[in-house]
Amino acid sequence: MPLSARPLSFPPSASAGESLRVVLLGHGSREDSANREFLAAAEGFAQKHPAWRVVPAFVEMARPSLPEALASLAKEGAHPPVVVLPLFLFLAGHVKNDIGLALDGLEKHGPSSGARPWLAARELGAEPALTELAWRRAQDAAPQAFTPEAAPHTAVVVVGRGSSDPDANGEFHKAARLMTEGRGLGWTLPAYMGITRPLAPEVMDMAARLRPRRLVVVPYMLFGGVLVERLREQAQAFAQRHPWIQVTVAEPLGVNEALLGVLTQRVEGALAGTAVLPCGSCQYREPLPGKAREAGGLKALLWSLRHGAAHQALAGQARHAHRPLNRHVLVCGNADCASRGSLRLLRALRDKIKSLGKGREILVTRAGCMGRCGEGPTVAVYPDGVWYRGVSEQDAGTLVEEHLVGDRLVGRLVDQVMG
Repeated sequence: MPLSARPLSFPPSASAGESLRVVLLGHGSREDSANREFLAAAEGFAQKHPAWRVVPAFVEMARPSLPEALASLAKEGAHPPVVVLPLFLFLAGHVKNDIGLALDGLEKHGPSSGARPWLAARELGAEPALTELAWRRAQDAAPQAFTPEAAPHTAVVVVGRGSSDPDANGEFHKAARLMTEGRGLGWTLPAYMGITRPLAPEVMDMAARLRPRRLVVVPYMLFGGVLVERLREQAQAFAQRHPWIQVTVAEPLGVNEALLGVLTQRVEGALAGTAVLPCGSCQYREPLPGKAREAGGLKALLWSLRHGAAHQALAGQARHAHRPLNRHVLVCGNADCASRGSLRLLRALRDKIKSLGKGREILVTRAGCMGRCGEGPTVAVYPDGVWYRGVSEQDAGTLVEEHLVGDRLVGRLVDQVMG
């Protein structure tokens, strides 16, 4: 049974003693282990606050989705209130767009009573309690690296997931600095696992040129999983190339009292009106460098809807606002896939479709992040619900002739087939 179909150990409805409903929102993963860690965090938070009803929900790739969770709670009425609590470290597109769109849609289609029982709490951010926790993870992993004698010869590489949103990357750099400021270290070097640069292997190689005696790699991430395992492999490969440097990889933040305490603060801040989702430097409203085309009200709405279409596609619920087509092809155009040639692939697909006279039957669209970073370029074909990964420009002709025209899957490229 898939994880998303398993019953959760949370109360099915509000009891007389409950004063609050909290939707704890996670990203969602194709890996059951990652979803289980999130659900463990939700259960730990529920145990910490027995008077609150904690409902887990996901942005994508697992269920219940945020709209599903909110719709279910809306049927119970406006009281007790609902706080959407994003279990996200930084303020990126999922927090900025998905929560606001879900709440806006719920209010527009809900009862017109004037009541607004929906509150959105802030992301975790560069919270001192969490940066201190990350520092403890580093100390636990390599205590000998941080003695007064050793610290000046120690380089710490702090690694985040990486985002296409400058807000999130800026906050990550702030968190890395807060984590190591005043510790007497030789060097603090931020790095990313994907989407943006510098990437972790690049930063480790750069650190080697500084001639540290020790290198401590700290994954500034909530949970373990594919990215942390990949980071360990990268660190091991670095250690083999530089055997004179002692290399250690710390544990991610994990579920603990520090994390649960910050979550509590975010809920209380939302209720008090002091920690709600900010929009001051949101990339969809302010023309930040490289993001100007996504600024402004109408452009922000269009970007949000386009990005949301990728999530609907992940759930097998693609909807189209244009005239009916035989097929709609989505090609990921986010930074990681673009660096692997997705834009050349997109042009090749369009050219091939046009050459066969199928331009009115098959639409090829550049999509936002489709959740396959590191595995792309990613292509999704709807209404078939077929996802391909690792598709190159040279595969365009085969994909068009075999699948889009010939109705035969290109088996060597298939990632998954959604129902």
